[in-house]
Amino acid sequence: MRFGKILAKDAVGAILAHSINKNGIRWKKGRVLTTSDITSLAAIEIDSVIVAQLEHGDIGEDAAATEIATLLDGVGVFASEAFTGRVNLIARFDGLIKFDRKIIETLNLVDESITVATTSNYERATKNQIVATIKIIPFAVHENIMRKCKAVLSETKSAIDVKPFKTKRVALIQTTLGEMKESILVKTTNVMRSRVETLGFELVDDLRIPHNVTEVASALSSSLNKKIDICLVAGASAITDRRDIVPAGISEAGGKIIHLGMPVDPGNLLLLGSVGKMVTIGLPGCARSPKFNGIDLILNRLAADISVGARDIMLLGVGGLLNDYAGRPMPRSNNARKYKHEPKIAGLVLAAGQSRRMGSINKLLAEISGESMIRRTVTSLVSSLATPVIAITGHQSEKVLAKINDLAVDTVYNPAYRNGLSTSLHKGLAALPSDIDGVLVCLGDMPQVSSTIINQLIEAFNPEEGNEICIPTWRGKRGNPVLLSSRFFPEVNKIDGDVGARELLARYPEFILEVEVASNSVLVDIDTPQSLERAQCR
Repeated sequence: MRFGKILAKDAVGAILAHSINKNGIRWKKGRVLTTSDITSLAAIEIDSVIVAQLEHGDIGEDAAATEIATLLDGVGVFASEAFTGRVNLIARFDGLIKFDRKIIETLNLVDESITVATTSNYERATKNQIVATIKIIPFAVHENIMRKCKAVLSETKSAIDVKPFKTKRVALIQTTLGEMKESILVKTTNVMRSRVETLGFELVDDLRIPHNVTEVASALSSSLNKKIDICLVAGASAITDRRDIVPAGISEAGGKIIHLGMPVDPGNLLLLGSVGKMVTIGLPGCARSPKFNGIDLILNRLAADISVGARDIMLLGVGGLLNDYAGRPMPRSNNARKYKHEPKIAGLVLAAGQSRRMGSINKLLAEISGESMIRRTVTSLVSSLATPVIAITGHQSEKVLAKINDLAVDTVYNPAYRNGLSTSLHKGLAALPSDIDGVLVCLGDMPQVSSTIINQLIEAFNPEEGNEICIPTWRGKRGNPVLLSSRFFPEVNKIDGDVGARELLARYPEFILEVEVASNSVLVDIDTPQSLERAQCR
């Protein structure tokens, strides 16, 4: 390929190397110049241009990028249309990204004109997410270079792929010692349920047993008989040796210990074993936290049917120093969080409205998949890390209460509900305990928001990093519920009328953290007969 300045009259068929913006002509670089273009250049007295001219054996940038993408991609990705020498590889479905690091590195070493960039290996991907990009640097690549690329890629069928998540049956076993707090066990169940359901797993068993070898062995054998795929064991004390209670229980059940420990922090004390075909994992203490930690690295691979052995675990050290979390016995930074406790986040359900846009229907009482809208909303909240959960009722209060009175939710009646949503906010804040650090404000007519999304918002809350207002987003659009720090409660109490906290959000953009979620449920509020009908037909 020749590159440089030539006379405009000789540039027919050449590729414009620099954009031109003059006297009404606005041409971007990469334009293939035509006879008409040369006439237009002469009219504005441009007599020379900087161009690229392809020679025998040159392959254009788009064609080269497309060919490399075709050789790289697996069944779980597809290639975008080439543009300016770039092709993106995009996930066909939710799953786990898997690429051949050696192939990618070798390909990037072929020539400076060829570049391939990927996300991290074994990272989770959502449908239509870009997982890799191929960019050709010059306007063309010589066929000799392309031959070298093909030689590298001939060694693999798919150097970049996304493996779909498969449904798994999961059991959780928690061992107890002494007067272990019920709240810890409940939190562990909620966190693990959220963690596995996000992967498409089903938590089919949740057992509590004494912390001894015989009980562990019996529970594991029972899980095996129930055709459990993955059994998670949260011990009352950390596993410190292959002869400890949990590994000894695995051995007594006829299983084997594959590996103890992992070069991942938090997550060092994870145990990997098996009983028959059932993968058995002794959980590290950090698994009780919803923050990403070592257990997620293992579950992600298992979800995509990627086997995990001792060597796989031992090679996790590079990149294995994960983000700190408040529950670590020895935080890596004394300034990571100034709280002496995990932040206490309450849940507030606004369920007092009159459903005016629904006509004669009280939308909160309407059933979706056999369950009332308000019950579905409250259930997601009480299944999350939020505590306490308070529902503010008003219009048809007794009927609303009848739908939720058996759930772990406190209720407060708002006699001024006709005066707008702000009155329910005031009632809700007044009912919160004094030691609450923040509140998650949920609308009663958003029953599709899951406890997983709620937990994402709670986990993102971190005032020391300026994250004091957490808002879920889906594809860049903000939705609900919204988590507010207690520092804003006095200002919320000054809001009047039928408005929420929109003005507050506009006033403090520097404290807002947008949390991208994997579902559009945060945008779907059911406030018309048409939207209700759509939700009931799902």
